[in-house]
Amino acid sequence: MNKSPLALSFGGLLAMAAGIGIGRFVYTPILPPMVEALHLSKSEAGLIASANFVGYFAGALLAAMRLPGSRRAWLLGALLINVICLAAMGATESFALFLVLRAIAGLVSAFVLIFASALVLDRLAAAGRGGLSAMHFAGVGTGIAASAALVAILVASGHDWRTMWEASAALALVAGLVVILLVPPATAAQVAASHRSSGLPKGFVALAMAYGLFGFGYIITATFIVAMVRGSKEIAPLEPYIWVMFGLSAAPSVALWTRLGAHWGILRTYAIAALVEAAGVAASALWMTSATVIAASLLVGGTFMGLTALGLIGARHGDGDPRGRIALMTAAFSFGQILGPSFAGYVFDLTGSFSLPSLCAAAALVVAAGLAALSSAEQG
Repeated sequence: MNKSPLALSFGGLLAMAAGIGIGRFVYTPILPPMVEALHLSKSEAGLIASANFVGYFAGALLAAMRLPGSRRAWLLGALLINVICLAAMGATESFALFLVLRAIAGLVSAFVLIFASALVLDRLAAAGRGGLSAMHFAGVGTGIAASAALVAILVASGHDWRTMWEASAALALVAGLVVILLVPPATAAQVAASHRSSGLPKGFVALAMAYGLFGFGYIITATFIVAMVRGSKEIAPLEPYIWVMFGLSAAPSVALWTRLGAHWGILRTYAIAALVEAAGVAASALWMTSATVIAASLLVGGTFMGLTALGLIGARHGDGDPRGRIALMTAAFSFGQILGPSFAGYVFDLTGSFSLPSLCAAAALVVAAGLAALSSAEQG
């Protein structure tokens, strides 16, 4: 069964929205009421976030292996488990179970990214519609914005954190059901192509290192920006809106950055986007005002999915099946994410501020920009 490139890319958008935009990132807007109700420390909140990224790391490594069954079966199974994990988060108060559930959710979100991208991007390229990859990656921002709006409505209606998890699970379920209709199984020719392998191309190691630093650089702001806003009396009224702005800026940003990448070169554009993101992260660290936290939300939200897409598009450079390279990039990315929230949480508990970890994150993004430029030079 063939689908039009537009329908296929929309299926990819919904898969990314359910598995990553909701599955991974809905934790950020739910975190403040959850911390307040359960009296969690910032360290514990950071550990729960890091558990998700440990699972993401493990999922990336597993997805790099030759797994039995079809890519589509792994994708749909991952989307189902994602829904179960979201619903289960609202059914327990056990810190240990939170860690387990978020780790499993992280693992399946890596599967969603890798298998959805492998299913969708190769077919779009073969159809001469590679430009539609921006729609595929825009799913993360779309999922963030939709789940953030859902959580904001529930907060305004007086619902508790449990209901927020259950409603997010329902939203992810609806998106996943549509994915079944829009992303068909691979053809025999596509399956045969997926079995071809090749070595790592020039510049890949530098690019993977840049991707890992990007993971560390953005995740502190992405995890704690809502908590930062809630913790400041002057800007606390922005809490219901800041994560919605983050998601809304992320959704169209992929099209912008990939279009710039077509003109300037993928890796040069990656370096520029990393510097823009560093400015956003630094803004939230140096000044906590309404203007700077909005700037941080827009700059980080408006670059993190662009950087994700540019990095994975860059990883597809080379011969053979790109799934292994995408998986290695995802593993590097998730390693940076594992360190970020725990580091930020512990430093906050020691200093009472997110300024120092955010400045470290901004520095990591500057180094990532340099490595991307180096990778571009190595590729010639």
